[in-house]
Amino acid sequence: MEDWKKDRIGSALKGENPTVIAKMKSGFAVIADPQFLPGYCILLAYPKVFSLNDLNIEQRKAFLLDMSLIGDAITDVCKPIRINYDILGNSDQFLHAHVYPRYEWEEERRKHPMWLYPEKYWSDDKYQFNEDKYGELKSQLSLKLQKLIELSYKA
Repeated sequence: MEDWKKDRIGSALKGENPTVIAKMKSGFAVIADPQFLPGYCILLAYPKVFSLNDLNIEQRKAFLLDMSLIGDAITDVCKPIRINYDILGNSDQFLHAHVYPRYEWEEERRKHPMWLYPEKYWSDDKYQFNEDKYGELKSQLSLKLQKLIELSYKA
């Protein structure tokens, strides 16, 4: 495993996390490791806290706004039929939000949480982020998200 994966937020702060799409008010937008749903992203809260409830009201507003901006970027770039948002924290004990597209081509799977996809989708190399395969998607998401950030933070 790459060293940056041991501390994704710390590596993002040092500029060593290759999945970072944008620095946002509430943390870092990153493209997720598995890309079986193209455009799947995660918002990593910074500063690092245990849960949404550990943030004050202004920090919560920023986190939830940032989460929705990631969804807007995915919608514009990937053209899914909808965006789903999950804040879980069952495995990783720090605040982060999963922002993932749902597509027409998923058929029956679309009616169920993405977490019910078989293990092969989560671990198969063909779906794992790498710059050669998903770099262009990451760049498009980054450009769109930067524009949304500029517009939203000025408002």
